[in-house]
Amino acid sequence: MMGKAVRMPVPTEILTSARAHHHHSRMKQRDFKDVIAKSPYIFTIGVAGDSGSGKTTFTQVLRTIFGSDLISTITLDDYHRYDRRERSERKITPLAPEANRFDLLEEHLAALKEGRTIEKPVYNHTTGMFDPPEPFSPTKILILEGLHPFFTPRLRELLDFKLYVDPDPDVKRTWKIRRDVEKRGYRRDDVIEEMAEREPDYQKYVAPQCAYADAVIKISYSKYGKSVSEEKNIYQVTLCQSKLDRTIREVELSIDLLSLLSLSERAFMLEYWIDEINGRPMGALSFDGELNYDVIRKLEKRVESQTHIHPISIYENHPYVTAGETVQLILSWRIINRRIFIETAEPAAVEQ
Repeated sequence: MMGKAVRMPVPTEILTSARAHHHHSRMKQRDFKDVIAKSPYIFTIGVAGDSGSGKTTFTQVLRTIFGSDLISTITLDDYHRYDRRERSERKITPLAPEANRFDLLEEHLAALKEGRTIEKPVYNHTTGMFDPPEPFSPTKILILEGLHPFFTPRLRELLDFKLYVDPDPDVKRTWKIRRDVEKRGYRRDDVIEEMAEREPDYQKYVAPQCAYADAVIKISYSKYGKSVSEEKNIYQVTLCQSKLDRTIREVELSIDLLSLLSLSERAFMLEYWIDEINGRPMGALSFDGELNYDVIRKLEKRVESQTHIHPISIYENHPYVTAGETVQLILSWRIINRRIFIETAEPAAVEQ
């Protein structure tokens, strides 16, 4: 006697993955850099956070993987409305919305997404004034870094991936003082005074953007001691991610616990929990300390196998890799996964 067939509902993500796999299989032997180079699609990444929060650091692996021919960055300081003197006269900080040209930024980002060249404004941090605008043509991957990259609904609509970088206040204070004094030539007392003046606007206008982020990076001093962070650049770094709502097949990055436990001769911590950020539950993966490079090499090889970009050996000269560097690699794969989905999905399914 034959049993009655039962129809089981198929989860949407499985159907999406199956459709994508047909397209993915046709390109799976091709170096994904070549795929991106030939695609007309301009993939945009917004990186938000306060000044001196480490925004550039956490997309560095992407820059290393894809190179300057395929990836470029716009700093949103170029879209300030007023120069330093004018802001002082108006008693306004760069964090206030009225101090920025969001209308022009929206117009330029829309043009760049269409592959058009813009006349980009240029803010000079040395003089505190604007230099003449310069032509800027989009690369296939475009990063927007600044205080407000997804402040307006239109900007959020134009971005393919949104990252928010959120160091603890004491870490951010140390980083900003170091950067502004050593790299921008500011007086230490002036930097400290400016930070105090900016804090209310940061809390009011910049921090709320965290609610729109696909991923949030939190940085705090290492649990192994503040001196470890300041002397060896080792911090506790946590990657908080929203659930992957669209994916392709075989996107997992495996961490070999046996290798991790047997090869590491230095202190490290790996922790996972569900965090709530602006009312949203997000998976939080936290690293602290250092991992042996052999463990990280397996992650690099997994990215290689998924993208067919060879070689990906970001940290090959590092006997040990810091928590921050580990998170950079995992985050990069998350972003690459979003880009691969856009390439492999049916047009109607592409997430805007």
